[in-house]
Amino acid sequence: MFRHLLKLTWKRKSRNLMLSLEILLAFAVVFAVTASAIVALRLYQIPIGFSTEDVWAVEMSSSRDEFKLDPGLYERFKQSVEELPEVERVAFTTSTPFTMSSWTSDLQSTATAQRLESDLVIVSDDFFEVAGMTPAEGRWFSDIDNGAAAMPVVINRTLARALFKHAPAVGKQFQRGDTMMKVVGVVEEYRGRGELSLPANYAILRSSPGADQFGMHTMLVRLKPGTSRAFETRLQRKLMQVRNDWSFRISPLRDLRSSMLKSIVTPLVVLAVVGAFMLVMVAFGLFGVLWQNTTRRIPEIGLRRAVGASAASIYRQIVAEQMLLSSIAMLAGLVLLVQLPLTGALSVVLDWNVFIAAAIVSMLVIYLISLLCALYPGWSASRLSPTEALHYE
Repeated sequence: MFRHLLKLTWKRKSRNLMLSLEILLAFAVVFAVTASAIVALRLYQIPIGFSTEDVWAVEMSSSRDEFKLDPGLYERFKQSVEELPEVERVAFTTSTPFTMSSWTSDLQSTATAQRLESDLVIVSDDFFEVAGMTPAEGRWFSDIDNGAAAMPVVINRTLARALFKHAPAVGKQFQRGDTMMKVVGVVEEYRGRGELSLPANYAILRSSPGADQFGMHTMLVRLKPGTSRAFETRLQRKLMQVRNDWSFRISPLRDLRSSMLKSIVTPLVVLAVVGAFMLVMVAFGLFGVLWQNTTRRIPEIGLRRAVGASAASIYRQIVAEQMLLSSIAMLAGLVLLVQLPLTGALSVVLDWNVFIAAAIVSMLVIYLISLLCALYPGWSASRLSPTEALHYE
């Protein structure tokens, strides 16, 4: 039976070519949407490494680069804001969480001379407490690091493994240009761009007032639980008392997180909608072609019925032919798509687990559409009487 179906499919290859291309393209679109959804779900389940509850970000802007020129400026901001009864702690950082801003640099292991790229962020000593972080190894920055020969740094587990393999990272040193850095602590994760960002090497550097390459333009404020948005006016007024010629943009981290998620999820939703629309178009086209093909084959169907073929066998043949055609089209698609994990393209997000899961889901979707589109033409063909079919012109 299978061999016979293959012969029929091959004899109608010119008629089935465009239909096969439609199925292949639909399969590729469903694969892309499914793989993107699986990757996004996996990323969302990875902790970001810090807390967003009751933490607000204040982005400070100035016409001049006064962040480095006035070492006491941060302390004046800190003392002024911490006077407010709603404020528990204040810290500063060069990068606002849940934004696309980033600063990368090359790092080099002193043991292996291996060079790799890492995201960097400079923070004040209070940053970790404000962000609600917990060290996996070692400690946070403190006054004991003042005057240290090597710059203290906290790194995430990804960077620790890249630099030192499976050896303990605390106490180890590496270089950034001519600067020697010493690991004082390790965190499991730190993903400043949010849940859907890819895990990456991350190094958190201690601020050296007046000597940092980049000024810390963001203030993080931890508030007492239950503080309302009405507090924003008072906070703005307090900041203006320190520098009334600056501008301050105040945002709760929860709002920044929601905005970042929306900016990433929206293209995925658009892709899913386009994919669904395309599947509907393919289904209509598939149904129309099957109906037309069945009509053309009425004499053939009548002859089969006349020599004893049952209505059920006719039904099964129509459905089986369509499922076989879909299988051939998807096999061609798999041959093309499998090059992605084989060649390492998109290897950061498209590993074999994602590929296999997306391929299975995509195949099931295409098989379901093919089955639904073949049911009525197959049923209609099976209802033809031999006499009616043989007299059809």
